Amino acid sequence: MDQTRQAVHQSTQRSAHKSTRGSAQGSAQGSASPTFAELFTPKLVTVWREGYHLPQFKADFMAGLTVAIVALPLSMAIAIASGVTPERGLFTAIVGGFIISAFGGSRFQIGGPAGAFIVLVAATVQREGVDGLLLATMMAGVFLLAIGYLRLGTYIKFIPYPVTVGFTAGIAIIIFSGQIVELFGLKLAGPEPGPLLPKLMAIGQAAGTVNISATLVAVLTIVTIVAVKRWRPGWPGMLIAVGLASLVVALLALPAETIGTRYGGIPRSLPFPTLPTLTMGKIVAVLPDAIAFALLGAIESLLSAVVADGMTGRRHRSNCELVAQGFANIASALFGGMCVTGTIARTATNVRAGAHGPVSGMLHSLFLLVFMLVAAPLASYIPLAALAGVLAVVCWNMFEKQAFATLLRASRGDALVLMATFLIVVFRDLTEGIVVGFALGSILFIDRMAKSIAVEADLVQDDVADSSGRAYDASEASDVDTVVYRISGAFFFGAASTVGGVLDRIADQRKNFILDCSAVPFFDSTAANVIESAAHKARRAGVRFIISGASPQIRRTLINHGVKRPLVTYAASISDARAQLTVPPAVDATQ
Repeated sequence: MDQTRQAVHQSTQRSAHKSTRGSAQGSAQGSASPTFAELFTPKLVTVWREGYHLPQFKADFMAGLTVAIVALPLSMAIAIASGVTPERGLFTAIVGGFIISAFGGSRFQIGGPAGAFIVLVAATVQREGVDGLLLATMMAGVFLLAIGYLRLGTYIKFIPYPVTVGFTAGIAIIIFSGQIVELFGLKLAGPEPGPLLPKLMAIGQAAGTVNISATLVAVLTIVTIVAVKRWRPGWPGMLIAVGLASLVVALLALPAETIGTRYGGIPRSLPFPTLPTLTMGKIVAVLPDAIAFALLGAIESLLSAVVADGMTGRRHRSNCELVAQGFANIASALFGGMCVTGTIARTATNVRAGAHGPVSGMLHSLFLLVFMLVAAPLASYIPLAALAGVLAVVCWNMFEKQAFATLLRASRGDALVLMATFLIVVFRDLTEGIVVGFALGSILFIDRMAKSIAVEADLVQDDVADSSGRAYDASEASDVDTVVYRISGAFFFGAASTVGGVLDRIADQRKNFILDCSAVPFFDSTAANVIESAAHKARRAGVRFIISGASPQIRRTLINHGVKRPLVTYAASISDARAQLTVPPAVDATQ
């Protein structure tokens, strides 16, 4: 979520026909479930089996270098904004990014620290310290492993679009509010509050401490990034902006804080892997954070993989990707890193740079490691205002302005879900925002599906469609003792009261009642119970009840709920049902 996601739906639409074609081919070959190896074989193995030679390596080498240049300033900026030292962002991109590319289910996924985690990580660090963050990250990795191996990756992608837009916009607002202090070089009277309103009040009270030098550095950074993107879009704008700002501060000796003055620089090597403090009290304390890390990481990584699929026409393996995310988070915590996930902006950069496969992501991590080994002292000169400027641009891109405005105009339901998610994320809590938004989206979906079902009289007395559109009139039927009704749409608990009310009124109006279910794709237990009640009522009234056109699955569901002889009989079509009526009930065709 560290970049705008307007490309998500465009990418999905571009690849929709390819995915549909692939699904149709798979269905033609059979309905057998994929094997464990098919689900969890890393894409690196797939690429290697296809044949990997020097031309492919050259493409991956250049793509990996390009992504590393983008990831270098961004990883440090995200770490600082999260309340930890800048090297922890690099540890995350190096260790976690390498594992995600090596073992993931996407050819082009680039892993690293993501802007969406800034608020969650900062809150965890403030409450439980860095050791609590490392433990929560490791636990999130275990949860992601469980989600992947239980094959739940498909369900995570069911988050409604208004929820993702509202959530991302809320995160952008919160992240930007956290950069105001560094953008203007403010000196707060005390620790910076976490909630938005108290934070803004504290910033307002410190308005008289603006550092002009820091402000100019931030403006220079933002202007440079925007200018490079407009006139030289192929150049690494963020790295150029940070480098230029660092040079200006060093040459002019501006009084602006740098990584060196605040943190003393960054180390020149990776730390030795160590376990965080493991106590039952600590585990319980960070459990909610670990769950939030796992949920957000899964959503972000799979969304990023979908974008990559849309840009390339490839298909990722969701559960394999989540397993790799799990191992990456565990390893990142062992090496002192923070939460790691697939990142949309860096993944898209990887694709545009001509990457062939996962080797580019692995090389991106190795290039970042080389930077730490060789050029770590240069990081001391990077102004914090410049990194804040980088994140300000990221926040601008995260807030999907066009998508936000479109959803506000789309419908009242979508606008409600969007604004509820956005406002709760900004003023309450990220997890609450997702849960409330998802719940509202689900309720609206249920309501729309319930309204889509129709129970109507069959327009004619056989299976031939009547183009006149006339309502059913028993006086015109060849058999006035028979009524035929058709259910259209998914019949589930949301539509039970509507359908049940109609069936209660019509089940005892004639001697024979045919209920056509050929246009019903799905029945649930509540729907089966409604049909059972109607069948019992019809039997008490002496009405013969026949169900026609039910698929084998629907028929099985109904029979399991007691909807069988002698309550009802089944027919393949309305014509077959009418044929049954010519036979005495005692010798009806079997179900």
